[in-house]
Amino acid sequence: MELLLEPMAVLRILCGVWFLPHCMGKMRNIGPASVTFAKAGFHPARLFVITTIVVELVAGAGLVLNIYPRLAAALAVWVLLGASYAVIKINGWNWRWQKQGPEFMVFWAAVCVLSTLD
Repeated sequence: MELLLEPMAVLRILCGVWFLPHCMGKMRNIGPASVTFAKAGFHPARLFVITTIVVELVAGAGLVLNIYPRLAAALAVWVLLGASYAVIKINGWNWRWQKQGPEFMVFWAAVCVLSTLD
């Protein structure tokens, strides 16, 4: 049986698709998201939320549709490292996600990059 998609293409697509719920949460809750961004020191918070939504949508679409995938991965890394910084700033240095740490976002950023390498 032959695979229709290369495993790395599937991984790249999944990396992009995962941004949809990430964006939806912010889009449905711009006010509370703005409070969180402000706690992390991102000002003006609402502008940062909206910019993050746009960048996540562009990065996700680029990864899913294979449009400038390396640029899309770079945008994804930028957003995910910013989120990692925010989590550390708000919650302190806790590595594990169970303690609201950044390890999932760091892993996701690394996989975004790896999925675009030939």
